[in-house]
Amino acid sequence: MVGWIRERLWRRDLIAVAVCLAGALWVYMRLWRDPAAREPAYYASDPAQHKWFLAHGLRVVTGAVDPFFTEMLNAPHGVNLMANTTMLGLGVPLAPVTWLFGVDVSLAVALTVGLAGTAFAWYWLLSRHVVTSPLAAAVGGLFCGFAPSMVSHAGWHTNFVAQFLVPFIVWRVLKLAEEGRVVRNGVILGLLVAYQAFVNEEILLFTALASGVFLGIWALQRRRFSWTFVKALGVTGLVAFALLAYPLWVQFFGPMHYSGLSSHGFNVRADAISYFAFGTETVSGIARANEGIAPNFAEENTFLGLPLLVLVAVIVWWRRRDVVIRALALTAGVFALFSLGTRIRINGHSTGIPGPWAVLDRVPILDAVMPSRFGLVVTACVGVLLALGTDEYLRVVREAGHEETAPEWTRRQTGRLGLAPARLLGLGALAVALLPVAPTPLRMIDHEPMPRFITDGGWRAYVTPGQTLVPIPIPEPGEGTGMHWAALNRLEFAIPRGYFMGPEEGVAGNPGTFGAPKDPAVELINRIRIDEDEPLVAPTPVWREEVVKVLREWNAAVIVLNNHYSYADEHLENLTILFGQGQLIGDAWVWDVRGIVRGSDR
Repeated sequence: MVGWIRERLWRRDLIAVAVCLAGALWVYMRLWRDPAAREPAYYASDPAQHKWFLAHGLRVVTGAVDPFFTEMLNAPHGVNLMANTTMLGLGVPLAPVTWLFGVDVSLAVALTVGLAGTAFAWYWLLSRHVVTSPLAAAVGGLFCGFAPSMVSHAGWHTNFVAQFLVPFIVWRVLKLAEEGRVVRNGVILGLLVAYQAFVNEEILLFTALASGVFLGIWALQRRRFSWTFVKALGVTGLVAFALLAYPLWVQFFGPMHYSGLSSHGFNVRADAISYFAFGTETVSGIARANEGIAPNFAEENTFLGLPLLVLVAVIVWWRRRDVVIRALALTAGVFALFSLGTRIRINGHSTGIPGPWAVLDRVPILDAVMPSRFGLVVTACVGVLLALGTDEYLRVVREAGHEETAPEWTRRQTGRLGLAPARLLGLGALAVALLPVAPTPLRMIDHEPMPRFITDGGWRAYVTPGQTLVPIPIPEPGEGTGMHWAALNRLEFAIPRGYFMGPEEGVAGNPGTFGAPKDPAVELINRIRIDEDEPLVAPTPVWREEVVKVLREWNAAVIVLNNHYSYADEHLENLTILFGQGQLIGDAWVWDVRGIVRGSDR
């Protein structure tokens, strides 16, 4: 009998894996047509950054490099990688894929497996420990994996898509109260926590906060307290601390560390009306309609849609006597309020009313959180509520078929409709709520071809260890081409500046901000003339001295401009004024600046 049950569960699991993988391939179908030539239609610098991180994971496996700090980015100052979304928990396991097929394919695999794995992990948790109906588990799992908030991150934030450890962490948190297994349960959770820290610390923080809020609300309702839970949690802390002590020291006290976020981070908050809207990459989504109520297309963390909210409200009201339902609903409410940030905004307009997060936004560690992302916690709570509601509805309908044992209320309600119509009514309600937020294939565009000077290794004749290759445009937040070039070459050359989180003004301990400090010399190198009637003034000797100074600071060897770049002609005009006529090597303009850096004529 036990073997039959296990075989049946395995069959269901295989079907669930296939469905989740099919869903992920549906979302990324346009990317898989050509991973090396395709990128998301919006904000392409994030994928370039994550390709760089995957290449770093390969270097950690194949070479003696520091996993937590690098000078290959933002040379010569470097980047504190533990203070960034380095994704070693993904990059290291994917190192063989990166080695064999390159970072473009590796990123596509990470995104696809991350999305499918998250959906399946929630299905597994729900089917094994929460609900009895496979359909209910599938509803909850697929929603948690393919909700609008997840799909909004799917083209940009690999580390947010890969939430497959979260359900297991939640499960093991609940197991901490199990008598007689304090050490075992504490160690298992500690290992999961440590691994999740190397996938994404922000998701780990959200999971910890959500678990704490949920258990606190549940315990208050049940009036229970467990010393066993506390002791096992202590074991978890010891194990996680032993594994994470040094990485966290580097993150919070090492070179180029930062404290909290600058004002930019605090502006990433949800608009209250966004909960009623549909995500851009969903069946009912309209990109232009979301422009005023989402920080950007990659941060639609709170978009659920009115039909789904109505269905969840009905489930909560119907099952309001259930302690778990109440705890989940209150937890979702708490984090929905947190997601509104320090000042509540409605339909793009600030109300001036302080949000609950205003009390917590200066607390260490919490001060580095982007409040809008608390919507991801709401998504998970909604997914579990959907599973519980579906499971209970199916149970009620099923019991109505046994009139001799069914409760009077059940017989009365289903008797009015009949069993088949009652089932169809429930499935219809799910369809009305979920179909509008079903994901559509992500929009992709073709990026410009990579110059052969980069892909074929022509740069090797110019750049030696300790020198930098300067891509044009110079790498900045929003401009990830140079990081992509470096990733394609397995980070064998360093680049200046880049897209990363670092301290303001480059001073360790300052609030965190995106990219390197502004530099007039960098702006001069990057400048272009959009309007043909606008004069492009030749640099003065003072300007040129500043440019040479920054090139020497970077120990630059060569400047490279992709001739396929959309503004290549404009950049060429400016660079020719600065450095003279470049050399066209294949499809790249190249300026050998080693002589300038050494102080001799170019």
